[in-house]
Amino acid sequence: MRVLDLTDELGAAAIRHLVGLGADVVRVPAARAGSRASELHWYSGVRVVADGPGLLDELAAEADVVVESGPRWSLRGLTGEGGSRWPGRVHVVVTPFGLTGPRRDWLGGDLVTASAGGMTWLGGRPDGPPKPPPREFALQVAGAHAAIAAYVGLLDQAPRLIDISVQQAVAATLETGAISWIHTGAVPVRSGGVYAHVAHRVFRAVDGYAAGGYSGSDRMWTDLLAWMDETGEAEDLTDEKYADAVFRWNARSHVDEVVTRFAARRTAAQLGEEGRKRALPWAEVSRADQLPGNPQLRSRDFFRTVDGLTDVGYPVRLPAGVASRRRRLQGLRVLDLTWVLAGPYATRQLADFGADVIKVESRHRQDPTRFQPSMRLRPDATFDDGGYFMNFNRGKRSIAVNMRLAEGQELVRRLARECDVIIDNYSPGTMARWGLDHPSLSEANPELIAVSMSGVGQTGPWRNAVTFADTLAAMSGLTDETADPGGDPQGLTFGLGDMVAANAAVLGVLAMLAEGRGGFVDLSQLESMAAAMGPAVLEHQLGAPPTGATPSRPHRVAHRAPHGVYPARGEDRWVAIAVEDDAQWRTLARRTGIGDAGLTLAERKADEDRIDDALAAWTGARDADEIAETLQAAGVPAAVVATGEDLVERDPQLAVRGFYPVLCHPIAGEVRHEGGVFTPAVSRPAPLLGEHTSQILEELLGDATAADPSVLE
Repeated sequence: MRVLDLTDELGAAAIRHLVGLGADVVRVPAARAGSRASELHWYSGVRVVADGPGLLDELAAEADVVVESGPRWSLRGLTGEGGSRWPGRVHVVVTPFGLTGPRRDWLGGDLVTASAGGMTWLGGRPDGPPKPPPREFALQVAGAHAAIAAYVGLLDQAPRLIDISVQQAVAATLETGAISWIHTGAVPVRSGGVYAHVAHRVFRAVDGYAAGGYSGSDRMWTDLLAWMDETGEAEDLTDEKYADAVFRWNARSHVDEVVTRFAARRTAAQLGEEGRKRALPWAEVSRADQLPGNPQLRSRDFFRTVDGLTDVGYPVRLPAGVASRRRRLQGLRVLDLTWVLAGPYATRQLADFGADVIKVESRHRQDPTRFQPSMRLRPDATFDDGGYFMNFNRGKRSIAVNMRLAEGQELVRRLARECDVIIDNYSPGTMARWGLDHPSLSEANPELIAVSMSGVGQTGPWRNAVTFADTLAAMSGLTDETADPGGDPQGLTFGLGDMVAANAAVLGVLAMLAEGRGGFVDLSQLESMAAAMGPAVLEHQLGAPPTGATPSRPHRVAHRAPHGVYPARGEDRWVAIAVEDDAQWRTLARRTGIGDAGLTLAERKADEDRIDDALAAWTGARDADEIAETLQAAGVPAAVVATGEDLVERDPQLAVRGFYPVLCHPIAGEVRHEGGVFTPAVSRPAPLLGEHTSQILEELLGDATAADPSVLE
């Protein structure tokens, strides 16, 4: 793939993804350079040329894809009518709020778009302001979707302008952040890192912190309890009543207290190591500077050297192979052997792009998002109409197969021979034991693309580690950076790591399709997360300027001021404001009266406490929506820190762009769902368990029956 890169910080992550997948990228910088750590990480491997008369048209003529980002008015590749200057190319454009809608000209970097998209609301301490994830994940998820869009455009074989809204990419990455409102009329509250729907959190250890918990299958609880009981620290949790998942969930505060005391008597390394030995989802909270010493990542040659410095690798690595024929997305058949979140979100995206996704599931291997009461969201929901499952499995067909039985395994092997792609997130070795590994299947289906989304990869000393989103974030260095200055790491309360891994899986599939070859992609969800921590790893080697952040002002950054989340009128209402340059400061100062309009960045940083206090007093007397509208109209980046209710009910931009379509489910009726980032939502709701079993078997295998009826349940 030949790429013309016209990005600023909004699209930088897209370029890194494409370079990592082998693209030949020529960059014509669109804005001032960022920090050395950022430039080294995001743009390593590109060729940089200076703009000149006629150069962009010349380079675009030689490119397959143009990737561009920035505010709408700054884009060099748009015509006056809003079309692409290069209609014969796939032209991917990343803007803060999209090219259409009433807020198409609104400004925003990471903090503002993370707030407008709902991500900021989910983080932070209950007694402090909302806080987005560290390391600019709003821009990172938008960049991943821009890279995905580049491949989709190529595979569609119809050059077009593809519109990526950072706000929309964020809103698609909230797990239950918005669908809780859709299904329960409630929004998650800031909890300092305690998940609302799974019993996982960050625990203090003797010498640091560990992430872990006891949700998931029953074994996650029974094996943790056995560990605690062996050391005489289970207290009253051995009482039979705690064996009941519903009772245990309702008694979570007490259970957490006991587990907290247990964790506090061990080092973080002991908790992680023993957790891995027992196949429990526990991990030490690591710092970014410790990543290069991680034995699992080192064993898989994850790291790269850039200008003599150690940088992280890429989210997904493709196997070697020879191209044959490029395939299209429409009608692509995908066998989905995934569960929970990372895999289902990946396969849902493929369904959005036109693939026929066949989800293999069973009553005998229960997907927690179907069967766990806390994940159904609505109290009266069954395993067929739970809100979580419906949102992340829409557009798919379901076949019920009991793969504990030999006949069930053989049936799935036969289905795999009829598919183009197979995706699983089983533990390493499981697919091989069933004869479903790529070497076995490719004998009959040589063009098969197989993606295995294990926690840490198929090889390495930790390959059998059991992971949840929080343990992956802990291993990757991200959780450590969620701490306020001088405080404890809080972790994240939504599955950001799952979404990051899902996007990597989608990119792996699309790149293989575009190259027209089959093969096995060994995707490590840990590597997908660690790949996002490159600037942090480089900063530890290069040094980074102080941000001035404090426990009450954790959003401060070195290169912008003011930059933060400020209280607005009303209970727990907030607005994000991020001044990017001196001109925006002059506008803000004149409109609010909070300081001298002539202050430079250095002077503002020196006076940041007073400026922030004055700005908070000004915002506290006004409605958040009024503040955002007023400041954006004047050219100052600002946005409401949106809750799920704000996104679903009150956001005019998402409404106009149709981000929450209504699908009619056979049990739940008409229900809003999260839409796709740049494709129209499919019209088919999530399937009932085994809804399409007979149809699929007849269609693909010519026989809708099984010798043993218990196989198909």
